[in-house]
Amino acid sequence: MPASCSRFRRCLQVFAVLQWVFSFLALAQVCLAVLLLALLGPAWTLGVLYLVWLYGDRGTPQAGGRRSAWVRNWAVWRHFRDYFPISLVKTAELDPSHNYLFGFHPHGVLVIGAFSNFCTEATGFSRTFPGLCPHLLMLPCWFHLPLFRDYIMCSGLVSSAKASAAYLLSRPGGGQVAVLAVGGPLEALEAKPGALSLRIRNQKGFVKLALEHGASLVPVFSFGENELFQQFPNPPGSWVRRAQEALQRVLSLALPLFHGRLGLLLPFRTPVCTVVGAPIPVPRTPRPSRAQVDALHALYVERLTGLFEEHKGRYGIPADRHLVLT
Repeated sequence: MPASCSRFRRCLQVFAVLQWVFSFLALAQVCLAVLLLALLGPAWTLGVLYLVWLYGDRGTPQAGGRRSAWVRNWAVWRHFRDYFPISLVKTAELDPSHNYLFGFHPHGVLVIGAFSNFCTEATGFSRTFPGLCPHLLMLPCWFHLPLFRDYIMCSGLVSSAKASAAYLLSRPGGGQVAVLAVGGPLEALEAKPGALSLRIRNQKGFVKLALEHGASLVPVFSFGENELFQQFPNPPGSWVRRAQEALQRVLSLALPLFHGRLGLLLPFRTPVCTVVGAPIPVPRTPRPSRAQVDALHALYVERLTGLFEEHKGRYGIPADRHLVLT
């Protein structure tokens, strides 16, 4: 390949990643500003009509969203994938007549692996798992932001509210996949190169949800997810961590202080490989007991740990390194 062509491809990859980082961190504010300008200007009628429509559409993020195959297949996502690169690994067949709850680990700073694999077709999810329709669960606050919420729903993002996940997991006929970053926003504060810490010991709500709807649980581990950014030192107990945790309680958002290449918000070019484990069959139990939840949670943790141990050597993790479960 000519050097000029190679440089052009790398430039496209950088652009694809930067536009995504911008979308994640600033597009919501831009969308809000555009709507306010429309309401205060000559286009106020369009702004009002949109707000009226928005009120009627307010329940869509909790009812499966409004995905667009066209958006999921944009060429920009293939350049995004190739920047790292990102890959999806299948370890077992998933019956499309069932519904699934994927537990995604680790959260990472910006859940980049989850977005690329489950919100786009860049890594071939629909070819790898035919008959399944993935939905990545995102904090409900993002779906209160006009215009932005319509854009992110196109990729298959939906609200992480319990009603939203319940809607997907109870769909008749199967084929629905709810993808949840189990560690939540606080786990993002631990997302640093070399970190193997997962917040999971007290995260049992997703297990109870799977029992209530009889959805199979599938552990997913994304190797390389924590290697994409550096963070400002924030050890537990430090004033930085205390401030971050306080803000998380108020805003429901984690605010990691991170940087990538050249001290910018451009992630490091580190391969990310998302490994999807074998499903754990879950009997439908409308009112599961605490003992049932605890037993299934223990089995899930065992399967997740086994998945990590089985595959870690292929992705450069030494044999003496193990998951730290908190």
